[in-house]
Amino acid sequence: MWWHGQEFPVVDTHADSLLAALKGNRHLYEQKTEGQLDFPRMRAIGHKLQFLSCWVEPQYKPERSLARQLAFVDQFYQEIENSSADVMQILDRSSLDQVLSSDKIGVVMSIEGAEAVGTDPAMVRVLYRLGFRLMSLTWNERNALADGAGEDPGGGGVSLAGRMIIQEMNRTGIIVDVSHLAHAAFWDVVEISEKPVIASHSNCRELADHRRNLTDGQILALTRQAGIQGITFVPEFLGGHQDVERVVDHMQYHLDLVGDDRHLGLGSDFDGVQTPVAGLEDVTALNVLADRMSARGMSDETVQRIFGQNYLEFLFRTWP
Repeated sequence: MWWHGQEFPVVDTHADSLLAALKGNRHLYEQKTEGQLDFPRMRAIGHKLQFLSCWVEPQYKPERSLARQLAFVDQFYQEIENSSADVMQILDRSSLDQVLSSDKIGVVMSIEGAEAVGTDPAMVRVLYRLGFRLMSLTWNERNALADGAGEDPGGGGVSLAGRMIIQEMNRTGIIVDVSHLAHAAFWDVVEISEKPVIASHSNCRELADHRRNLTDGQILALTRQAGIQGITFVPEFLGGHQDVERVVDHMQYHLDLVGDDRHLGLGSDFDGVQTPVAGLEDVTALNVLADRMSARGMSDETVQRIFGQNYLEFLFRTWP
């Protein structure tokens, strides 16, 4: 993204745009006025790397979860094959290096809720081979692996099967995402995982008392483990005025709490909400967010770290 006379990569670890393509509403390789993110709009703003979430809807769970997950895979490859001149799939350090040194944009498949895995670690290896590089154990509900945030207050932790799945994710190189976990399950994951984890799209509980947001203790635990909190643009998770300034509020809260700008990133949840945040209506408004961060006194270096550099360093450290 060009900003303040400099070009730097933008990385976002959560968008639900692929679901719109799977439902037949639009294609990501075509620029549209509906929705919040597509490949042409990413290129227009200079957005370099997007994690595209594959969220299996409740009506498919649990029996048809795997079939629906595979439908996402097919849709993902259709989208990038129809835009191969401009878009490439990112799988490892080598492909990440390649996209950063080119004028293409990169996309990564991620899983939001691991019902397709069942309880079989072999399925983690299968999903890795299909191209998935980030996964949360559950969405908001309870499954065989863990309790989701929808079970709080009083949600449980990670099951024995969930422990084995986390260990296999660590071994293969799929990043563990703690967004959507119940409070107890979060702490289990932090204890179990031998690799750093991220919260791909979660805000600060002290500013918005929502069970999907992170407490101060959880944020600090992420930083101690060299993880990253992805600030999201979901209005319900912002509290307050629910506008672009409120997004900056959550960023500033994290920075004040942690005292370090190396554990914060973007997890927009573009196309995951019906009513977008005022001032961040789609991906082309990211420069507005950067301007507001700068106006609050954040340095250009801090803005660049939050917009992408932190996640890039994380990926180069974490991926095998």
